[in-house]
Amino acid sequence: MTARGKEAAALALHRFGFGPVRNQIVAIADDPRGAILADLERPQVGCVAAADLPSSGEAARAVFEYRAEQQAKTKLAERAKKEAEAKRAAIGMSDVADAAAGAASAATAAQPEAPKQPQLPAQLLQNEAKARYDAAVDAEIGFVERLVWFWSNHFCISADKILSMAGPYEREAIRPHVLGRFADMLTAAESHPAMLFYLDNIESMGASSVAGINRDKGLNENLAREILELHTLGVRSGYSQADVTSFANVLTGWTWVALGEPNHGGEFVFVKRLHEPGEQVVLGRRYADGGVEQGRAVLADLARRPATAQHVATKLARHFVADEPPPTLVAKLEQTFKDTDGDLKQVAEALILADESWTPQRSKLKRPSEWIAGILHGTGVHPSNVGRVMGAQALLGEPLWRPPAPNGYPDTEAAWIDGVPRRLDIASEAAQRLPPQTDPFALIDSTLGPLASRETRDTVARAESRTQALALLMMASEYLRR
Repeated sequence: MTARGKEAAALALHRFGFGPVRNQIVAIADDPRGAILADLERPQVGCVAAADLPSSGEAARAVFEYRAEQQAKTKLAERAKKEAEAKRAAIGMSDVADAAAGAASAATAAQPEAPKQPQLPAQLLQNEAKARYDAAVDAEIGFVERLVWFWSNHFCISADKILSMAGPYEREAIRPHVLGRFADMLTAAESHPAMLFYLDNIESMGASSVAGINRDKGLNENLAREILELHTLGVRSGYSQADVTSFANVLTGWTWVALGEPNHGGEFVFVKRLHEPGEQVVLGRRYADGGVEQGRAVLADLARRPATAQHVATKLARHFVADEPPPTLVAKLEQTFKDTDGDLKQVAEALILADESWTPQRSKLKRPSEWIAGILHGTGVHPSNVGRVMGAQALLGEPLWRPPAPNGYPDTEAAWIDGVPRRLDIASEAAQRLPPQTDPFALIDSTLGPLASRETRDTVARAESRTQALALLMMASEYLRR
């Protein structure tokens, strides 16, 4: 059984986007599937306003220079302090002078401090976050933006390790390929400097490479292992430790220009002297030593492996439809992936066209990021203080671009259900910040429509204040699930 009419429209906008806005439920009720599919055809879909945002290399160089300048300032301050102490010791400051100096210091401390601006690294991250949240608020349907979020989590990095590149990485490696070929996104992600740094490939070198011999350093297998286990084939898919080691040798030399280089620091470069020379065998196939092309050839073959199609299809179905996705849906996505050579646009179309994607049961618990974005989207509020929004997301256990491990944030209810009660504080604060003319009952109709149960409507109606009514709406089961 599949949903129809207004119910299907409301369900679709929650399941595949960030929820409905205004009169959207009515507007797409005649053809909900067509409306979701149309999102794939919008010009510049998946892009964000990035005119003022630096590239990953520019951001990394800026942070490198900023930290170098801060270190120099700290050293100068310490030097000046020592010189002042030495001078005072030499001339002997009187008790009166000491008291006067202390009074002046206390008077200065009593002055109200100006609001502190984020330091450069944090400001760069907040600028990127604002572009991402704004894209969610402005998304008419939101399906492609949700796909961006899915793939960014699939090929995740962490700002805890490479803060300067977290936002640019998503813009450069994920967004341009979100409706392209999986092989192209795979290559873009694995060769991006952020990924190479995050998974420790920057200084990986073959034992028989020039650098390996001269520096007595060796191989790091992290990138190769995570590509096989997380990004392509999946766990228990038939690869061996020997395959990991061979693939890691293939990827030696994939690194970046040192950040201290002022023009190209932080950009991808292939360094031959780090690369393990010779042929490598990965998953039974032989790859001649072609430098950087050897790695690209392995990635292209991994993208076409049947296990990759199954792994990707399962993750997509789990993310959008159910923690235990229907096997028939997974099979349809897997077959489309194989038949189209990993065309992600056609795989997304297959997801929308499958009847299994339209079951009325809304069993998926929204992750904190999706729930917060849904509130912003449904109320049309662009965050003026993006740091506060990021803080709320972190409080709920999903700090932006900071997954706890290379497998990204989990996509099942068990990982998030215990944190649902903490969402009430976030909902209350969000409700307080909404414009005073925001009507809870109008918001029920625009964001939930036929999905809103009588119980939810009665709960909102019994609220003691408008703010409480809005918070209760945001905490309703229909709002928390998709």
